[in-house]
Amino acid sequence: MDRKIEKKKWNTKRIMTIAGIAAVVILVGGSILFTSGKSKLNVDTERITISDIKKGPFQEFIPVNGIVMPITTIYLDAVEGGRVEEKYVEDGANLKKGDPIIKLSNTDLELSLANQETNVYAAQTQMQISHNNAQQNTISKLNQTADVDNAYREAERLYKLDKHLFEQKAIGSQEFQKAQNDYDYQVRRKKLTAQIMKQDTLLTRQQDAQTSEQYVQMKKTLELMRKKVSDLTVRAPIDGQLTSMDAEVGQNKNKGEHLGQIDVLSGYKVRVDIDEHYLSRIYTGLMGDFSFADKTYKLKISKVFTQVTNGRFQVDMIFVGEVPKGIRKGQTLQIRLALSDETQALLVPKGGFYQQTGGNWIFKLSEDGKTAYRVDIQLGRQNPDYYEILQGLKPGDRVVTSGYDNYGDMQELVLKK
Repeated sequence: MDRKIEKKKWNTKRIMTIAGIAAVVILVGGSILFTSGKSKLNVDTERITISDIKKGPFQEFIPVNGIVMPITTIYLDAVEGGRVEEKYVEDGANLKKGDPIIKLSNTDLELSLANQETNVYAAQTQMQISHNNAQQNTISKLNQTADVDNAYREAERLYKLDKHLFEQKAIGSQEFQKAQNDYDYQVRRKKLTAQIMKQDTLLTRQQDAQTSEQYVQMKKTLELMRKKVSDLTVRAPIDGQLTSMDAEVGQNKNKGEHLGQIDVLSGYKVRVDIDEHYLSRIYTGLMGDFSFADKTYKLKISKVFTQVTNGRFQVDMIFVGEVPKGIRKGQTLQIRLALSDETQALLVPKGGFYQQTGGNWIFKLSEDGKTAYRVDIQLGRQNPDYYEILQGLKPGDRVVTSGYDNYGDMQELVLKK
């Protein structure tokens, strides 16, 4: 009798198939479960910088370097060209105003001075001769005028007498007519003489004025020539120290060539280089400070040089209040140049986080300090130490300010000690 053989339900093949399907389901489910949460990264707290958010005084400033310079520098240039004949002092000498420094020789200039002096003396002699001639001519005309006046008075007397006698029928008309003609002639002669004398006086005055003006002009030219010759001796224009002297005996110096400079040692200023990026924000009156010998000193911008060279421009700053003792010309100072007034602001210390976040977000620590998670923030002004926080954080918050290079797209940091 045949016996029915029952088919096995759980053979090896079926079991393996079901196990594989289950493994895939578990793997997919685990993956979905894992990716649905926040990505986390374990971080050693000793490898990061954690900073506190606090409210405090904030001032926008930039660090700049300045060179200490004399308060005033006068440049010495050759007013007239010539050969260096003598040096009276050496570089570094302290001078008083008017002290000679070097002497130049210029034969052409000295010869021109001699010729001009000769011309002035000749003009002076000629002017004296012309003046004497004019005086003699005036005296002669005055004598002529006296003769004319005398003849006029005599003719007038005879005319009046003959007129009276003619009216009395004591003399004839012929004699009276002669007296009248003589009188009329002397009247015309007197007027003509007065006119000639007046014109002669005006002409003499004009000639004297022209001659005097020419003489004065020649004397001015002479004085100018003398000054040009005296300028061959270069003298200190002010009290100060001679520096950067560039002249040796026997050298030829052209007109306008630089010879050296005088530094006024009564005070100092600071010449500062600034990046052209800040040109529109720099103006006279801005304040800065620096530390020297464990003390803080203040400076103020007194002059802005707007010319940009190699991406930088310069300003001059003067000391406000006390000047540091022991400061020297050429010394370099590290200055904090303020771009705004000091105000109260919410601050976060500067750190490497900015390079990855651009200041748009930051890792903020949880209250228990065991994790840190992303929060959006908005930053405002900055200085070399802090960023100003406009929103996203509050005083007392703790944040990670070190660099985020190794964090990728992590949403949360698990802090391990």
